[in-house]
Amino acid sequence: MAPSISDLKDALSAPAAYPHDPDRIDFEQTHISLVALVPPRVYKIKKPVSLKYLDFSTLERRRHFCEQEVRLNRRLAPDTYEGVVPIVDTDDGLRVDGAPDAGPVVEVAVAMRYLDPDQFLEARLARGAASAAEIDRVARTLCAFYESRPSTPEVAEAGRIDRLRAVTEGNFAEAEGHVGHLLSRPAHEALRFYADRFYDQHAARLHRRRAGGCIVEGHGDLRLEHVHLTDDRVAIFDCVEFNDEFRHLDVANDVAFLAMDLDRKGRPDLARRFVDRMAEGLDDPGLHAVIPFYKSQRAQVRGKVHGLRAATEEISAAEQDRSRAQARHYYQLALHYAVAGAGPLVVVVMGRPGTGKSTQAEAVARALGWPHLASDRIRKTHAGIPLHERPDAATRKRLYADRTTEATYATLRTRALERARRHQSTVLDATFSREAQRDGLRADLRAADVPYVFVEVTAGDAALKKRLRERSAEDATASDARATDFEMLTDRYEAPNALEDPRHVRIGTEGAPEQTTLDILKTLIRLAD
Repeated sequence: MAPSISDLKDALSAPAAYPHDPDRIDFEQTHISLVALVPPRVYKIKKPVSLKYLDFSTLERRRHFCEQEVRLNRRLAPDTYEGVVPIVDTDDGLRVDGAPDAGPVVEVAVAMRYLDPDQFLEARLARGAASAAEIDRVARTLCAFYESRPSTPEVAEAGRIDRLRAVTEGNFAEAEGHVGHLLSRPAHEALRFYADRFYDQHAARLHRRRAGGCIVEGHGDLRLEHVHLTDDRVAIFDCVEFNDEFRHLDVANDVAFLAMDLDRKGRPDLARRFVDRMAEGLDDPGLHAVIPFYKSQRAQVRGKVHGLRAATEEISAAEQDRSRAQARHYYQLALHYAVAGAGPLVVVVMGRPGTGKSTQAEAVARALGWPHLASDRIRKTHAGIPLHERPDAATRKRLYADRTTEATYATLRTRALERARRHQSTVLDATFSREAQRDGLRADLRAADVPYVFVEVTAGDAALKKRLRERSAEDATASDARATDFEMLTDRYEAPNALEDPRHVRIGTEGAPEQTTLDILKTLIRLAD
């Protein structure tokens, strides 16, 4: 009988369990594997799990997929993968690569050469040592790899629209359990809307890519932590061995994974360079058109994986918390690509007081992982007034004087532009009641070539008055507008007209708040086309 993962880890914590008596032993875990790092070796053990997309339930199956892992990964990391070794239950305990006659084989492991952790592309990025030249080296290695493995009819089947939709739907089904704590219902449904819309609108393009040989037997898990660089070689390891469908894919899908990881690490410049070099090296100008979609898909899958890892009992509570935080970030990134492509984008949520604009701006910003810059917060912070305190009438008069309002809106514009220059997106939250305020922001964004959308949230007068009356009874609200201010605020509001800006949309807020958030996200996705 195979030992449990917990018992296996305990047994492999002893140096005597290894053939080379290591000086130190470290472990890493995912929801499907246990990895023992024992320099100068690494041993990777598959957990006895059976999921929708893999089956490691028996020792025979784990041995088979260990052999697959070695064979497939020797394509891009020939010097790293040494082979498959037994774990033997001897009289003295478990022994990795033990003698066949010393006892029964209770488990198997992939034996690998230990690689300097400082030379992984992720680590190099973290310390600012990754360069454009290194990205070019990775691109050249991958171009040579893809060109040496042309598509076949069997592999090309993975590019059929029905197959793509099935994989995507499977991911949504598995992510359903994360809704409500790792991503919101509107975010989940917006991602589904984006995927369905992409498949509907780009079916012909995807068919051309399949017919043109773009579906290959690729890597399937092309992340920064799987790329290792030395002066004389690029080693790319840990490809997907457990499911052919995850490895048979559009080359753009592989490329998008690494590009997404570069974005995630704050290097969209290197992400763009990598995609450009891959498109040039493969003579694939159509690559760029599908990259944002595949980036979104890859981010969503990583969110799902980290969500599953967070539910793994074998890892510590701190690791579970980190996995949950990573899952949330990946889901936000997936939605970012859906509404902004490669970004950046400035979303301006505007409208009369009481329309729910701050509620919606906050919900949209949280779903996307973008900062929520609110005029109420900026105005009161500059004045030194607690956010949820409603000042007296004299103070309010100064607080909402034209000069103070102009300074508040100037701060909103400045912060949005500063972030856009760093290729970062923002949600702005203010009434923008004057056409001049909207014109000023538009002019600045256009001059900087930054895409934007004005989302005007609306509600009928009766609903507005009711909300403002309810607000009067609340303590914790940043806005100072109340029911007694309704007529004055309505008179001041210069509603945008249809000719003012094609990047202006109206969304009603009299339905359920989550439905309004979904309506906004769907609108942003449509405008991103």
